[in-house]
Amino acid sequence: MDVRDLAGEALAGMLARPVRTALTTLGTVLGITTLVVTLGVAATAGNQIVGRFDELTATAVTVDVPEHDSPLVAWDAVDQVTRLRGVASAAALAESEGGANIPVRANRLVDPTRATGRTLTVVAVTPGLPLAARGRMVRGRFFDQGHVERRERVVVLGEQAARLLGVTRLDRSPAVFIGEQPYTVIGVLGDLRRERNLSSAVLIPPTIGRRFGLRDVTRVLVNTRLGAAELIAGQAPAALSPGNPNLLQVTAPATPTRARDAVQGDVNALFLVLGLVSLVVGAVGIANVTLVTVMERRSEIGLRRALGAARRHIAGQFLLESTLVGLTGGVIGASLGVAAIVAISAARQWTPVLDVRLAAAAPLAGAVVGLLAGLYPALRAARMEPVEALR
Repeated sequence: MDVRDLAGEALAGMLARPVRTALTTLGTVLGITTLVVTLGVAATAGNQIVGRFDELTATAVTVDVPEHDSPLVAWDAVDQVTRLRGVASAAALAESEGGANIPVRANRLVDPTRATGRTLTVVAVTPGLPLAARGRMVRGRFFDQGHVERRERVVVLGEQAARLLGVTRLDRSPAVFIGEQPYTVIGVLGDLRRERNLSSAVLIPPTIGRRFGLRDVTRVLVNTRLGAAELIAGQAPAALSPGNPNLLQVTAPATPTRARDAVQGDVNALFLVLGLVSLVVGAVGIANVTLVTVMERRSEIGLRRALGAARRHIAGQFLLESTLVGLTGGVIGASLGVAAIVAISAARQWTPVLDVRLAAAAPLAGAVVGLLAGLYPALRAARMEPVEALR
């Protein structure tokens, strides 16, 4: 039998019952569509995360300093970090249990009509904190190195702390009382993008932080330029504590590629099983319908065998029919999957990522599913004897 004749017979057999063929193809369509949508949406979502990867997160490095018998990081060690190539800003902080929940009052007067005293956290910081915390001075200024060296009793309030204490103006040099000692408020820090808990804290120079048990650096904030975070994370411990760099704990941002791969892996693992199950269901449907077709066409098979058709011709005809059903389902499923990816991306205002190899491989996958599903019915049809089939 000529190949063209075999293809014509298979196509005629497939189109003889169009409704049954359409329902049989539906399982393959669903399976291929699910696979294409799963892989396409995973790639699109991963690319979107890389595109929107927050610059603040990508450039923020935090070094935690554990407690030790001797100070691991000196206050002036921050200057060594800022000299590293790729560092934009850095600041050191000292937080301890002794500096938490300290009574802070706006004045010594007891006014029953308003709350003048609050329990706030006192944090010792270096002058570079506004840049390191990505904040801005809402009012006034931040203390500088001169204030630190002269041990001046000045403080900067977080924006929320200033609101709680009722400090709204700085033109008259207001003071707050930490314990029994007055400290001049020279500024209000707000709009913090890092360390937002400092918005409700009282910030003091490190030279006067010892009065509240804030002697040693507990954390260092480092901002890097884009692409330098991983390098600085490896160099910062040695710059801060040359003698004990291994004792410092560094938190560095994950790379965008790692984040994209993680998203793709999670989405694929979640929906890939669903697509495979749909393909299995489609394959079972094709095998079942093809087997029923073989039983219905017993007389046709017997007549063909009696007229000289070989076993391979009968097997080839039914194999080609099931393969055409799977191929049709793959083409339709791939088209629907690509359309779904584009629609989802448009609805989310994403840039769709379409893999040409995936779109080309989907119809082939459908054809393979149809071929495997029709293998047993085709072999069963080929084994029929002409006499038994005609009887």
